[in-house]
Amino acid sequence: MWTAIAVIAVLLLYVVAVYNGLVARRNQVREAWATIDTQLKRRYDLIPNLMETVRGAAAHEKDTLNAVISARNAAISATGADARGAAENKLTGALKSIFALAESYPTLRANDNFLELQRELTDTETKIQAARQFYNTVVMGLNTQIEQFPSNIIARMFGITPEQLFTIDDSERAAPQVKF
Repeated sequence: MWTAIAVIAVLLLYVVAVYNGLVARRNQVREAWATIDTQLKRRYDLIPNLMETVRGAAAHEKDTLNAVISARNAAISATGADARGAAENKLTGALKSIFALAESYPTLRANDNFLELQRELTDTETKIQAARQFYNTVVMGLNTQIEQFPSNIIARMFGITPEQLFTIDDSERAAPQVKF
């Protein structure tokens, strides 16, 4: 009888330990996503200032400016890792077009505000990439634990499900073409 009680106690302690590990990993995923959100918010806040600076120097480039504004609004309203990732990738592409536009306008390239905003956005993009990489690392840890036996049984019992990785779309996978 004492042996049965000891076995049940050990199993119960094991279930509690695995559950607590899963909860800790799930909370790491949430924290990592919050870090991405913080950097995205920073980028969203910088974009209107960038748009005003570009608008003054290249007023007739409305299509490019509207594309960035539209991409920003879509990214802000996107929900879920997949939709958010796709919207963020479109915004990144739109921002690249703004920086390419600067090459055509010497007054824009010489504008201190534009250069500072460009540096800030570049720094933010670097931080976003690092946050995405960290997010994917902790998601992989959670998903691996959820899929491994016997923790998969405990995860299923408590409704802990795998999370989506932050991925890029096919257009970003294509190698850039360099033409001379």
